Amino acid sequence: MALSLGEGGGSRLRRQLESGGFAAGEYVKQLSQQSDGDRDLQEHRQRIQALSEETAQSLKRNVYQNYRQFIETAREISYLESEMYQLSHILTEQKGIMEAVTQALLLQADRDDPALGARRAAADPFLPLSAKEATASEEGRQRTLTTLLEKVEGCRDLLPESPGKYLVYNGDLVEYDADHMAQIQRVHAFLMNDCLLVATALPNRRGAYRYDALYPLDGLAVVNVKDNPPMKDMFKLLMFPESRIFQAENAKIKKEWLEVLEETKRNRALSEKRRLEQEALPRPAPTPPESTNPFEEDEDEEEPSAEEEMVDLSLEWIQELPEDLDVCIAQRDFEGAVDLLDKLNEYLGDKPVSQPVKELRAKVDERVRQLTDVLVFELSPDRSLRGGPRATRRAVSQLIRLGQSTKACELFLKNRAAAVQTAIRQLRIEGATLLYIHKLCHVFFTSLLETAREFETDFAGNNGCYSAFVVWARSSMRMFVDAFSKQVFDSKESLSTAAECVKVAKEHCKQLSEIGLDLTFIIHALLVKDIKGALQSYKDIIIEATKHRNSEEMWRRMNLMTPEALGKLREEMRSCGVGNFDQYTGDDCWVNLSYTVVAFTKQTMAFLEEALKLYFPELHMVLLESLVEVILVAVQHVDYSLRCEQDPEKKAFIRQNASFLYETVLPVVEKRFEEGVGKPAKQLQDLRNASRLMRVNPESTTSVV
Repeated sequence: MALSLGEGGGSRLRRQLESGGFAAGEYVKQLSQQSDGDRDLQEHRQRIQALSEETAQSLKRNVYQNYRQFIETAREISYLESEMYQLSHILTEQKGIMEAVTQALLLQADRDDPALGARRAAADPFLPLSAKEATASEEGRQRTLTTLLEKVEGCRDLLPESPGKYLVYNGDLVEYDADHMAQIQRVHAFLMNDCLLVATALPNRRGAYRYDALYPLDGLAVVNVKDNPPMKDMFKLLMFPESRIFQAENAKIKKEWLEVLEETKRNRALSEKRRLEQEALPRPAPTPPESTNPFEEDEDEEEPSAEEEMVDLSLEWIQELPEDLDVCIAQRDFEGAVDLLDKLNEYLGDKPVSQPVKELRAKVDERVRQLTDVLVFELSPDRSLRGGPRATRRAVSQLIRLGQSTKACELFLKNRAAAVQTAIRQLRIEGATLLYIHKLCHVFFTSLLETAREFETDFAGNNGCYSAFVVWARSSMRMFVDAFSKQVFDSKESLSTAAECVKVAKEHCKQLSEIGLDLTFIIHALLVKDIKGALQSYKDIIIEATKHRNSEEMWRRMNLMTPEALGKLREEMRSCGVGNFDQYTGDDCWVNLSYTVVAFTKQTMAFLEEALKLYFPELHMVLLESLVEVILVAVQHVDYSLRCEQDPEKKAFIRQNASFLYETVLPVVEKRFEEGVGKPAKQLQDLRNASRLMRVNPESTTSVV
């Protein structure tokens, strides 16, 4: 029962586990009885674990393969649905044209032979009515519409009385939720020759309804929903950007609804087409009366003729433009929709603005608003933020083409701000602070750099948007600094850790100079308060530690006991910049300096090195004043001890320590400060000059620096 059983043993184990009568308890009991010891059980456990991992990998591969097939199938279904919709649209148009041609031929035959028309009317009662009968029928339908609409609350103001509006069909329907197919409410639909009114039934008043929605037939699409028991006798109405599903009482009523909706839409399109053709026909200009005005001829020459003012809107692509825009928006073909709009604007660019052109513009403007709303939704932070800045390029470019550069800029920057904020929130705070800061800087500045490059690509010709990007970059930097300070300064990290973290942030910030964007001054301005607090806090710690050592000072030489310890101290002092430390070492492992002075030197130089990593001009005085305060604590203690000490031997030792401070440590501090800052510090020079060894009154016990 070892792992060496290989594939044969694995296959047997797999078949055993996959068998229908497998019982885990019996299997474990039998395995325990047959095992020689713990090792066999461990080996068997490893085989089962390996089989489990293999099964998990196989499941992952199958899920991924099925997911890819599902995506491909969904894409093919989308293409097929689009083609079927276009085919249905073409067939409907062809049917309408054929019916119109047939009706026109019959009317022409009736005019040529009235007797033939009378015989046909007697033989077929469903032929078109005469003008008188048609007028009477239309008046009756209008009266029916008025009577029905009196039962619907809140629609009288929305449906102004017009001579051409009449009721075509109406009936009760049940509305279902499009996502979960749950019943929502019972409604009553009124189909008129130009719109569809949906009203909900009032619970306590039979036959009374409340207005719910009104949809123009121009932007309405009807889709048959395949029966899927118990969901049957349903059809869908598409009104971009929403859709609603209704259920008829039975299959016959559903069929009637589908047919009458298509027929009414077709008649509406034909009547609109005829109206535009009639308006496009040139009208003869009235003959002006003769006039004796000698300037009339010139005025007539300046006025454009009626033929020149007419715009040909009977072109097929113009007639189908609103519906084509609806199809493009529904299929998310934003580029195609904007191309159609550009084509229309180019065609109407030098044409006069007539009434038909205004009406066409009104229809197109409604589609433009719908397209803009969809593009705005594509850029909203509620959408998926994956894909980086390039994922927004499609929507941004189409908004710019629509003349919405300002809105596109605003939405693009909001989308990227949400993406950056989400990326920062998803960072896990674990391990050392410096490691987290490396991850934070990489995520933030990489996102900022990618956003800047994408912004430069998308808005290359819109210079006015760059100021908005700078404002956005500043606000994003503030968000970054909040996360940075919370982890580095609020958690009371050491000054060395804070200095390394700030150094990392500055280095990443310099990457933005590749695209001409320098935000270093912003990060300095946002961090100056926290860095000041860190410097002052560490200064207080050094002063407190120095005072504590001063209180226990015995003014004795240091004995490091071993040569290794002495060599380590020499190396530390050399790294601090003290090159002549050997002259203060004695025989064996002795150092002719006090432990307090040596400790103060190492702590002060370490503070200066870390502070210089944090340095920028706004911190100059804070750093200088902190250094002066720290040095004064040691200098005052040495001067006070020198005044108070009476033992000549100890007094000489104190003088030696004072000489080390004045002639070695303070010059090193001045030099390193000047190297790090770039200019000398007058305060440090004055402090050193004022603190030189002077003859002291032996009876005085006061320290004056």
